[in-house]
Amino acid sequence: MVTALAATLLTFAPAQEAEAAPVLLSQGKPVTASSQEHGGTPAAHAVDGNAGTRWSSAHSDPQWIRVDLGATARVSQIVLDWEAAYGKGYRIELSTNGSDWSTAYQTATGDGGTDTIAVAGEARYIRMYGTARATQYGYSLWEFKVYGESGTGGPQLPGGGDLGPNVHVFDPSTPGIQAKLDEVFRRQESAQFGSGRHAFLFKPGTYHNLNAQIGFYTQIAGLGLKPDDTTINGDVTVDAGWFNGNATQNFWRAAENLALNPVNGTNRWAVSQAASFRRMHVKGGLNLAPNGYGWASGGYIADSKIDGQVGNYSQQQWYTRDSAIGGWSNSVWNQVFSGVEGAPANSFPEPRYTTLANTPISREKPFLYLDGNEYKVFAPAKRTNARGTTWASGTPQGESIPLSKFYVVKPGATAATINAALAQGLHLLFTPGVYHVDRTINVDRANTIVLGLGLATIIPDNGVTAMKVADVDGVRLAGFLIDAGPVNSPTLLEVGPQGASADHAANPTTVQDVYIRIGGAGAGKATTSMVVNSDDTIIDHTWVWRADHGEGVGWETNRADYGVRVNGDDVLATGLFVEHFNKYDVEWYGERGRTIFYQNEKAYDAPNQAAIQNGSTQGYAAYRVDDSVDTHEAWGLGSYCNYNVDPSIRQHHGFKTPVKPGVKFHSLLVVSLGGMGHYNHVINDTGASTVPAGTSTVPSTLVSFP
Repeated sequence: MVTALAATLLTFAPAQEAEAAPVLLSQGKPVTASSQEHGGTPAAHAVDGNAGTRWSSAHSDPQWIRVDLGATARVSQIVLDWEAAYGKGYRIELSTNGSDWSTAYQTATGDGGTDTIAVAGEARYIRMYGTARATQYGYSLWEFKVYGESGTGGPQLPGGGDLGPNVHVFDPSTPGIQAKLDEVFRRQESAQFGSGRHAFLFKPGTYHNLNAQIGFYTQIAGLGLKPDDTTINGDVTVDAGWFNGNATQNFWRAAENLALNPVNGTNRWAVSQAASFRRMHVKGGLNLAPNGYGWASGGYIADSKIDGQVGNYSQQQWYTRDSAIGGWSNSVWNQVFSGVEGAPANSFPEPRYTTLANTPISREKPFLYLDGNEYKVFAPAKRTNARGTTWASGTPQGESIPLSKFYVVKPGATAATINAALAQGLHLLFTPGVYHVDRTINVDRANTIVLGLGLATIIPDNGVTAMKVADVDGVRLAGFLIDAGPVNSPTLLEVGPQGASADHAANPTTVQDVYIRIGGAGAGKATTSMVVNSDDTIIDHTWVWRADHGEGVGWETNRADYGVRVNGDDVLATGLFVEHFNKYDVEWYGERGRTIFYQNEKAYDAPNQAAIQNGSTQGYAAYRVDDSVDTHEAWGLGSYCNYNVDPSIRQHHGFKTPVKPGVKFHSLLVVSLGGMGHYNHVINDTGASTVPAGTSTVPSTLVSFP
């Protein structure tokens, strides 16, 4: 009687409160079923948002499909979009723990089509339990949708608020700006693995006589809608005095959304990996080399205008996208341009310029700005076949989202609170800091923005995956670092669940200035760092790095077998840096993948040839396209080896690919750094060995393959 009464109350209780703001809760969530008819109809297809894919069961009764919302939510409506094989008799059941079920709705007269069912109750798990099939076949659902209010298990979290103590906001009248810049730089100049995180944000206006020296984990940005809204008559400088003129470790910093009038006509930006230069207007030249022209191993420019010449000088490689430049000085190993007005003509292998007239698909990184006195985040629109900046002809295209719709994450926040904010429907703005998470951050809602300031850093504890994104449209991840913890994580970042198949071509997920580190700041381990399962994802500038120096470094100490694995179709990488993994650095299984610019170093610390023996092959390729792939294309790829523990090690090749008409590579090179190990070939069994170059660091190049 009690169970029956509870079921009756669930069926007929008024749902006005939940109906006030119904949200689709189920899309992309974990789902299980009693059975699956065949390989093409998994349970996940019922919650993928794609009306052309379906789940179907075995041809028997009873059968069920269950979705896990991840947290208890107030449920108000269920929508079942049946295929021809529908349920005549079924129940909708709710549970908070996955074992004790209450019936929220039942029928014995289902007629197929689309059933829209009002319910009321709190549940984490929602199940369609089929008791009688209408046909000889199983139960088949195009979509199983659950609507309601998320995050009902606790108090509502506020959106917006202040940006915390490590965000320094200036306007032109602020006293002591230079002193503050200098104070932070003194702390951050050589703090390569320190815990300090800072963001300097400049309100629109003009600032005079500044030299903003940018150290580790420091971001400088303007708060206008366009770069020219915020002008610094002065410099934003990165140099390498702290490392005796060697810029190869100038990592983890950013400059964005500013106009510069350099004091001597040229601004110095001598960086290496994980240092973005976005949405900048340099009213002069840009020097990418350190003082004294020492080594440098950058770098990345996007959506920027440099009126004068870019002095590449000693930069080993560089990628510039969707920008305008007044010229480029020289090439070293691998300089790549796509969609850049003023770029040098394609001329690989000499000079080593790889130039594409346009970028096939791009969408710029979201950024914080001021609309009057209100903080908002601007989310730029997607562009196809882009060339030049988004802001050259005025206000850029895109969407403005008030900060009140963001949960402002500050040091001390827990993963539970962060997930509650996401479940509540808020975006995330991570303020500068280091965040330990004891459970996965689950980004399950379409169009969610996760934006970090000041290289905010997420460390997964107890071997969890730091962040997972559901197979939904338009998620934007930008501006943060994931640092592996000492307990091995199977993955650190997952974009889409295994088996993801929804089409996101119109509104892809983007991963921009998201960096991953294993070791360096302390022992860290992860089997695979980044896994991309969702179709159409854009990876726009990442550095995925198994540390070769710092603390917690050693062949087994910071073990990480695989860097980036791409399973999704139609994935585009623009600016891919992946280094030092124990096995494959990049593996590509999805169809129609494209990469524009790739930089790699093989693991320095391999103890001997046997440690990297891959069956009958010497070494694991830096970038491998699986034999199952029929279509793939890549431009401007370089792999370097520096086997300093055992210089006798040989890599059979830098790149491995099936030989098929639809698989094409352009502008490839491999380099032995000082003769510390060598490559026998560039790709497969093609391309000259680096052995004849000896210790000269002269690349072995290949214009195209096959």
